[in-house]
Amino acid sequence: MESTHYLIFAILCMAVTTFATRALPFVLLKNYAQHPVLLYLGRYLPPAVMTLLVLYSLKNISLTMLPYGLPELCAIVIVVLMHIWRRNALLSIASGTAFFMFVQQTTWLHNLLV
Repeated sequence: MESTHYLIFAILCMAVTTFATRALPFVLLKNYAQHPVLLYLGRYLPPAVMTLLVLYSLKNISLTMLPYGLPELCAIVIVVLMHIWRRNALLSIASGTAFFMFVQQTTWLHNLLV
């Protein structure tokens, strides 16, 4: 019974800490919402983070053996086209990820190239 109380307390502490770290910036910076630095960060930081994530995900591509990074390139093209077509980030990311995972789990693309 004691371990159950410990687990409940630990989960409660984690939940409160997570909520506090998410809410604290909004509470502390509410008077600075129109500050030029915050406006700049709000405009340019999300695309910069997404660019870094894409570059990080492409860092281990093998260009010396089949399929030469083709699954990654196809997934990126699918994400871009879906986003241009539907303007829905979740749908774009999910479709590119689904395609990439399908190609990784099957030998479909490798068989197509060989």
